[in-house]
Amino acid sequence: MENTYADFALLFKALSDETRLKIIDMLSCGELCACDILKHLHITQPTLSYHMKMLSECGIVNADRQGAWMHYTLNGTTAKSISEFWKLLSNNKGNCICHSCCEQQESGCKSEN
Repeated sequence: MENTYADFALLFKALSDETRLKIIDMLSCGELCACDILKHLHITQPTLSYHMKMLSECGIVNADRQGAWMHYTLNGTTAKSISEFWKLLSNNKGNCICHSCCEQQESGCKSEN
């Protein structure tokens, strides 16, 4: 499935929180139990659940229940998609959405002359 601007907006919204960025950083080292995340962030379990729900629902994090605790890992596919989208978004390219706007403006300007 090809991701859209709207899809990535949801991903970036999920990443726009300092605590969630810290969680992503922690998970970059590998799988972590919720109990370990709680120890390092000094937040309550309901607050962690809220953050993990946001990250899981948009596909950045995988969740796996093991007994009483949830274990989390980064979703490598989603992380790679975000990286590729950012590179595409932040580099000059021939098919940029501004080209169609500029072409329309230029043709409008030429017809006025």
